[in-house]
Amino acid sequence: MLLEVARYYGDKVQAHGASPKGVDWNTEEGQILRFRQLASLIDLPGDFTVNDLGCGYGALLPFLSDRFPGVRYYGCDVAGEMIEVAVSLFGDRSYAQFTVGSAPMQVADFGFASGVFNVRLTRPDDQWAAYLEAALDVLHATSRRGFAFNCLSSYSDRAKRRADLFYADPKRLFDICKTKYAQRVALLHDYGLYEFTILVRKI
Repeated sequence: MLLEVARYYGDKVQAHGASPKGVDWNTEEGQILRFRQLASLIDLPGDFTVNDLGCGYGALLPFLSDRFPGVRYYGCDVAGEMIEVAVSLFGDRSYAQFTVGSAPMQVADFGFASGVFNVRLTRPDDQWAAYLEAALDVLHATSRRGFAFNCLSSYSDRAKRRADLFYADPKRLFDICKTKYAQRVALLHDYGLYEFTILVRKI
């Protein structure tokens, strides 16, 4: 399943390069808006570590490093083409590492996953939902202070949905995070996109 996803995103970045379209986002404004929701999890001024699951070409790295001095960043992605582009852009930054893989190789203070749960291609909803929930277990296991992720929302207009995308139930995922991972969980569904972000604060 992840090989299919890797091929999909590998083709995207080869076609569009290091750009929002290269990771299947429409605009840079939307990409930055998503990063702001994720980064609202961070409760430290700097000098912390981050795992970026499904990092793409590493767009989250400059967003964080511009705002949080001393951040150390670890990005992983199943698409080797994405990692090649990320290394070409940011490989000279001593505080950043990139690896090909489906899970972080180390525990970090914070874990993030932006956009990785959207493109299910031809997989049925139940199979994709099981993958998503297993990935949340990975985020939980590899984060000390907390993790955040976003999904397309099941409240999206049905007439405008794409058949190859997965639209998650925010209520269900909030309940999973609240009962399984931490008491302090926030659901953000008010930032103008047909999606939501969940923040899980473990400390």
